[in-house]
Amino acid sequence: MQITSFKQYEEDYKKSVENPEQFWGEVAQNFQWRKPWFKVLSWNFSEPNIKWFEGAKLNITENCLDRHLAANGDKPAIIWEPNNPEEESVTLTYKMLHERVCRFANILKRNGAKKGDRICIYMPMVPELAIAVLACARIGAVHSVVFGGFSAKSIADRINDAQCKLVITADGAYRGNKQIPLKEVIDDALIGCPTVEKCIVLTHIRTPVSMLKGRDVWWEDEVKHVNDICEAEEMDAEDMLFILYTSGSTGKPKGVVHTCGGYMVYAGYTFSNVFNYQPGEVYFCTADIGWITGHSYIVYGPLSQGATSVLFEGIPTYPTPSRFWDIVEKHKVNTLYTAPTAIRSLMSFGDEPLNGKNLSSIRVLGSVGEPINEEAWHWFDEKIGHGKAPIVDTWWQTETGGIMISPIAAVTPTKPSFATLPLPGIQPILVDENGKEIEGNGVMGNLCIKFPWPGMLRTTYGDHERCKQTYFSTYEDLYFTGDGCLRDEDGYYRITGRVDDVLNVSGHRIGTAEVENAINMHAGVVESAVVGYPHDVKGQGIYAFVIYPEMHGEAELSKKDILQTVTRVIGAIAKPDKILFVSGLPKTRSGKIMRRILRKIAEGETSNLGDTSTLLDPGVVEEIIEASKNL
Repeated sequence: MQITSFKQYEEDYKKSVENPEQFWGEVAQNFQWRKPWFKVLSWNFSEPNIKWFEGAKLNITENCLDRHLAANGDKPAIIWEPNNPEEESVTLTYKMLHERVCRFANILKRNGAKKGDRICIYMPMVPELAIAVLACARIGAVHSVVFGGFSAKSIADRINDAQCKLVITADGAYRGNKQIPLKEVIDDALIGCPTVEKCIVLTHIRTPVSMLKGRDVWWEDEVKHVNDICEAEEMDAEDMLFILYTSGSTGKPKGVVHTCGGYMVYAGYTFSNVFNYQPGEVYFCTADIGWITGHSYIVYGPLSQGATSVLFEGIPTYPTPSRFWDIVEKHKVNTLYTAPTAIRSLMSFGDEPLNGKNLSSIRVLGSVGEPINEEAWHWFDEKIGHGKAPIVDTWWQTETGGIMISPIAAVTPTKPSFATLPLPGIQPILVDENGKEIEGNGVMGNLCIKFPWPGMLRTTYGDHERCKQTYFSTYEDLYFTGDGCLRDEDGYYRITGRVDDVLNVSGHRIGTAEVENAINMHAGVVESAVVGYPHDVKGQGIYAFVIYPEMHGEAELSKKDILQTVTRVIGAIAKPDKILFVSGLPKTRSGKIMRRILRKIAEGETSNLGDTSTLLDPGVVEEIIEASKNL
């Protein structure tokens, strides 16, 4: 299954395109199935309707846990590194993880969960988060993990959309020198969530919490009532495994649905190959399990391959900017997979945090979440990899389930800021605005995928039409990624950024409409428009143009009020970096906001704004330009 040379990559890629069913059928043989498939693939992109490994039966946790017990039961599965470096790290072997997953699976059943139920998980980055995810999968319940930085309203929206029956949370979380009151946020959310029957609460930071009789139970109390024997539920390859909400170009987040069989095969195959994982190595992905990167490359991908995965609760700069390097040295990390935002942030501290740190164990470096700029790529290469560790600059999405375009470590020749070549089974094409394919090299266009792959989304939960409209209707018979892309003279791909109204802030996708809706909920705000602009650390920052005619008191205080509103509605992750108060927005006569103009103003490019003659009031543009100079 593992690609060891560029020649083999070329052969495997050719085979995967010419005979995809045979190719993926052979890859899938490396996993454990209870019953084989009768058909590898049936699909159309017009409905869309995609099925992989039809008729096959499995449970993904048997592949992530049970199958490793005989030979590797005592091998570390998860190494947990807490927020506070003074605390001990925790190592769970495959045997220990298996026991705890089975025990918690029985707790879920004891609290009324069964196959097909949706379960919301809102937890800190502790081993119990991975245990909760795997326990849901073990009993056939569908997990919906919500990142621990979202607000009560955002959680309620997600719980209600998925009609979750249970919530799993903790009293609170540590994040650097802050404490986040998770249970308190959940309590606020659950006021408007009639489908939730039970809430299981883990003690983590020992903060006082409200516990409602009949609804709330303590994780630690429940453990006393169950044993650690839990037969894995038999699942169909196309049964739902999880829902993960992602921002779109319209206000409401979409519940991206991934299924058991294809997702497992794709996450395992891409993990093994992209990182060139070798048995016994220590692999450290710095993402949060609340995002797809954590699902695929902290939990399911590594564990399906019997790897040792490091789980980190803290942030890269706490208590010092040496934290990542201390973890690498302490656990002799071989692969470090992180985000350009983190790399740029650590670069800003200079070389001092690296002094005296032994990073010689690093063999592979990885980048995820957004395109990595050349300066950050070279710093990562020279200072962290010492010019010896290949960098895999991975491009993929929540919807793709796994890495799509990326170098294969120690196999693909790399090029700074390029995701390089598609992985076997991935057939990218570039198209123009009309969907016409742009052939050849040295070209730019909108990135689409013309053939299915096992890890792709199947639908958006409860709204298949939205899935069709968002991903499959822009261009006929193509999956549209929403990204612009350059293909250079060597056929290498470089992602140039979103072409829809979605921002990529610190590697997290945030819909402009979602942020505008939150700003507009603030009393006194008449209207707003949000665009992205280049940000030294985050990649993209959020720039909000706000109409607020009856402002109370000073502008700075009003800005803080708006930021507080956005935090309450979505979460701190979506707070604008800049707010400019304006008397009007550049609109066409039909009432459409010309975001193109606002984008240029936000970027400081005011000399060439293009044609403004179609605007209802061209004078408003001059006023905005003048106001922006003082921001």
